[in-house]
Amino acid sequence: MPELQRLRADHAPAVLAFELANRDYFAASVSDRGDDYFERFSDGYEALLAEQEAGVCAFHVLVAEDGSVLGRFNLFDIVEGRTADLGYRVAQHVAGRGVATATVEELCRLATTRHGLRTIRAATSDANIASQKVLAKAGFVPVGRALPAEIGGKQGTWYERTLTPAD
Repeated sequence: MPELQRLRADHAPAVLAFELANRDYFAASVSDRGDDYFERFSDGYEALLAEQEAGVCAFHVLVAEDGSVLGRFNLFDIVEGRTADLGYRVAQHVAGRGVATATVEELCRLATTRHGLRTIRAATSDANIASQKVLAKAGFVPVGRALPAEIGGKQGTWYERTLTPAD
């Protein structure tokens, strides 16, 4: 059974393999990370871990039984006790199977218990129907238009979910 784990240094090889294997798939719905991301992966990865250590972000990976990464689920721009933004991506071979929805719901529970958050926001492009469905199924509601600069130059919508202690 896949397990949502807080990002650690030893996840780096599996995260890189996940990003490389799904690069074209992701680029179809979100902005491509670019060659520089992959060429400087180690530096960027270390920076993520430092941000997490500072408490401004909480990065997670969904890890399969074989140790491969099935998805990334991140809370960023955390304002302790209040809010954070959500970002996520799942591997193409598990897309459409409810993996993203279930894991976003699990991350919402962690957001309340581990970080004391009350609200999570997420933005998605108008073209990313799959992400819109994930957010709706996970209890997010549209709250306004997203600026193209906020989602890779594309038109989109911000969604929000109010969290409760029962989450």
